Amino acid sequence: MPVITNVEDLRQLARRKVPKAIFEYIDHGSYDQLSLAANRNDINAIRFRQRVLIDAETRDLKTKMLGEDVAMPIAIAPTGLTGLMHGDGEMLAARAAEAAGIRFTLSTMSICSIEDVRSAVKGPFWFQLYVFKDRGFSEEVIERANVAGCTALFVTVDLPMRGQRHCDIKNGLTVPPRLTTRNVFDVMTRPAWLSSVLMGKRKSFGNIDHYLRKKGGIWAAGRWGGDNMDATLSWKDIAWIRKHWPGKLVIKGILDPEDAKLAANEGADGIVVSNHGGRQLDGTPGTITVLPRIADAVGDRLEVFLDSGIRGGQDVLKALALGAKGCFIGRAYLYGLAAMGEAGVAKVLSIMREELRVSMSLTGVKSISEISRDILYDRYDDTRRNV
Repeated sequence: MPVITNVEDLRQLARRKVPKAIFEYIDHGSYDQLSLAANRNDINAIRFRQRVLIDAETRDLKTKMLGEDVAMPIAIAPTGLTGLMHGDGEMLAARAAEAAGIRFTLSTMSICSIEDVRSAVKGPFWFQLYVFKDRGFSEEVIERANVAGCTALFVTVDLPMRGQRHCDIKNGLTVPPRLTTRNVFDVMTRPAWLSSVLMGKRKSFGNIDHYLRKKGGIWAAGRWGGDNMDATLSWKDIAWIRKHWPGKLVIKGILDPEDAKLAANEGADGIVVSNHGGRQLDGTPGTITVLPRIADAVGDRLEVFLDSGIRGGQDVLKALALGAKGCFIGRAYLYGLAAMGEAGVAKVLSIMREELRVSMSLTGVKSISEISRDILYDRYDDTRRNV
């Protein structure tokens, strides 16, 4: 086993462990992948102010997200097809998150169902909703999430239609899948991965399968999801969801301060500043670039979170300094899951926790509540970017 020092180590291991089509599904973005690159480039361009002789021995990472106590300001983001990265992937990741004292968010397009994840953990988890044309599905899955004890609902709003991801088309990762000699050979040469997936509890989209009463398997469920994407989704649908969901409501996919204000006006408890990991509209800024303007606009009205591009504890610290209350990780935990299963997810969270702790010490803050823009070398204001 190689020495694992950062998320990139796990990414390289995952590349060797899973088929090319599966790895590139999680690793790549849409179109020319400009937004995908911007997420990392913009984070990397931000510089810290190093402080010294400030008693760096003890640091407190505990905080609250959506009113819930968490061990650190990190949560696992909703990601589709997680159970194809590793058998029972959603259940394994949820267990690793619970052990680390943070929240796991289950995707509508998960392989394991809401009920599967409920059976795997003792405490609460969160659920992400795609609003399809068939509102009956939304009503049913919202009710199931409520019965399962989910305490927050994340409504993804940046996917009224799917941005083209060139690699998925070339790799045959379509619905139904396009089988070629190359991708069949690739699957057969990954026996450990194949065994884990085949031994997993489910091989289809568990939440959609439940609604379709298990008719047709992954092909039918995937086709149903694609055919039911709703390009008419609008703010009035948020009000409709509010009537059906009794818990915390978070709008995921905000990139503009005006949309953030509209979310606050609709009574959202939080928003996730996100460009869908660079997988939708290409050519947007990195999320860290738009974060401070959005936090300034609505940070006193709701909780502002950030995803897309987070790979380590230093990235989290930069986001907190610019106004986020916490960060969601998607690719980072998927690399760990694909590489080492539940232990890989736990390793990612351990790496991030330690890097956040050390970086807080070296920038002179003792607790999450002390983090501010003062720890950055160039502080953001209305006339210049933060980088």
